[in-house]
Amino acid sequence: MNKKLLAIIMLFIVLLSAGCAHFTKKKAAAPDKDADRVYAWISNLQLENGLLESCDGSNFVSLYENAMAAIVFSARGDAYGLRKAEKVLDYFDRNIGELKTSPGGFGQFRDRTGTPLNGIPHRWLGDNAWLLIAVNNYHAAAKNNRYSKLSSALEKWIRSLQDEKDGGLWGGYDQSGKQILKSTEGMVDAFNAVKGYDRFHSRILAYLKAGSWDPEKKAFLAWKEHEKYKYALDLHSWGYCAFPGMPIKTLDQAAMFITTKAASINGLDVTGFCFDLDHDSVWLEGTGEMIVAYRSAGEDYTADFYIREMEKVISPSAKDPALAGLPYATNPGTHYGEGKLWDGVDKNLSLASSAWYLMAKMRYDPMRIGRKKGIPKKDMFWER
Repeated sequence: MNKKLLAIIMLFIVLLSAGCAHFTKKKAAAPDKDADRVYAWISNLQLENGLLESCDGSNFVSLYENAMAAIVFSARGDAYGLRKAEKVLDYFDRNIGELKTSPGGFGQFRDRTGTPLNGIPHRWLGDNAWLLIAVNNYHAAAKNNRYSKLSSALEKWIRSLQDEKDGGLWGGYDQSGKQILKSTEGMVDAFNAVKGYDRFHSRILAYLKAGSWDPEKKAFLAWKEHEKYKYALDLHSWGYCAFPGMPIKTLDQAAMFITTKAASINGLDVTGFCFDLDHDSVWLEGTGEMIVAYRSAGEDYTADFYIREMEKVISPSAKDPALAGLPYATNPGTHYGEGKLWDGVDKNLSLASSAWYLMAKMRYDPMRIGRKKGIPKKDMFWER
């Protein structure tokens, strides 16, 4: 073959390749205005001391919700997000004395200055476990071990709650200093939060298997003595995400909580999940938790449907219309059990709901890190 013909052929191949590359090149992803506005609202909630109020001007600060905010900031992974996460975690790191003061644990609720409500903290296992999950997520995103002392202190306190008799975990301590009863939810959170797999973890699994697991429905029990409230939504979403190899049937069973309600904030019908079988409201935070679980299970079609439902209630902040968030529930009703939800639950923007919406949009599962435990097959009772 002469050199001129070879050169023509090579030029043709190069042009053809360039043309194919042109036609197959993906368009840049369009900016997600809804998610950006919600992220901006959460960012704007942060006070100088690092804490975030549950909603604009509420003077109410939740340990759990601050853990959620730190996770969302860490999930973004950029310098701005990591700095925002550090401001949250720095607050608890500075105040580690509260965690270490008998009977231990960080208080569940406080005001915007950090003072525990009513002066004496209610120290709940689940919220402290979520703070440890937030630290784990920050360390993974920032690729450092900045909060190792905080992590160690949280783990030590969580481990101290294990009942030597049966392996279950006490739920913490109430304001009188009395131990809180054992809770399936708290144990699921703690199992995932404390890294690795040792006797602490194996004894939790033995406890859950014996009294908190429905082998037929492949679901955890919240209150086995009460038929109507035997199951709770977050034990399906978090129950699925907290453990490796959990069957998809665990999520399928959550269909029992599906309901449709008109949102007080704009009148639109929203389909989502209730807290329990009362079916008296759509719990928007819990619906976000289910979307994260569906993403982890590869159920993207279902996840996309419920994201669209949540986006129906994204609403502007009264302080700044450029910012937006989601309320906690579509309408007044009851939370898990028969207790009434608080005033404004359907109108005020909620840090909890907004954080889980963002994790759902980012396809970010905060429990993924804690699933890497190397659990022996013989202990994974949910796979049988």
